[in-house]
Amino acid sequence: MASNFQLSETISPRNQKSRPREEKEEVDYMQRAQWLRAALLGANDGLVTVASLMMGVGSIKEDVKAMLLVGFAGLVAGACSMAIGEFVSVCTQRDIETAQMKRAIENKTSLSAIDEQEEEEKKERLPNPGQAAIASALAFSVGAAMPLLAAVFIENHKVRMAVVAVVATIALVVFGVTGAVLGKTSVVKSSVRVVIGGWMAMALTFGLTKFIGSAAMQI
Repeated sequence: MASNFQLSETISPRNQKSRPREEKEEVDYMQRAQWLRAALLGANDGLVTVASLMMGVGSIKEDVKAMLLVGFAGLVAGACSMAIGEFVSVCTQRDIETAQMKRAIENKTSLSAIDEQEEEEKKERLPNPGQAAIASALAFSVGAAMPLLAAVFIENHKVRMAVVAVVATIALVVFGVTGAVLGKTSVVKSSVRVVIGGWMAMALTFGLTKFIGSAAMQI
């Protein structure tokens, strides 16, 4: 009777329901952070750079073609710059981590099966330069395209400037929330940080663009 009771307990529905939860694999947020950082960095840079350039040029010259041309040039140049910069940066990081792993292995006289498994896991977690470069360039293009698309269909200059500013703010909030959700961090803290940082960068770029442009027109 005791053996029958133990058998029925092991195959009970309650135990069967708990097994899938135990077998679920945990998400490696350290691995996710590599491409998430590159993607959010690129998207924020694209949005802030193009939006601030468009508003700066728009404050000097009320010409939608000039705004769009400057914005598109910023998109192409920024995406290429982000891809190359991210690739070089992550390659350097990967080389440093690989060299550190080799030194750690050389210091050990023999590796056990557990040590070899840990080393393989570390190699799998090494940053991928190509993935980071592609994610950064695509994200920059997406972020830069938002103010361009917002301004292209609006003829009134003042309305166009206001729409670009509003779209940039909404996009910054979306980027902050997306990063927090994917990284399992505080949504409020992430959103506030992204919005304030983005607006500080846009204000500085807008001010310098307007100042330099106004001075150049007086020459």
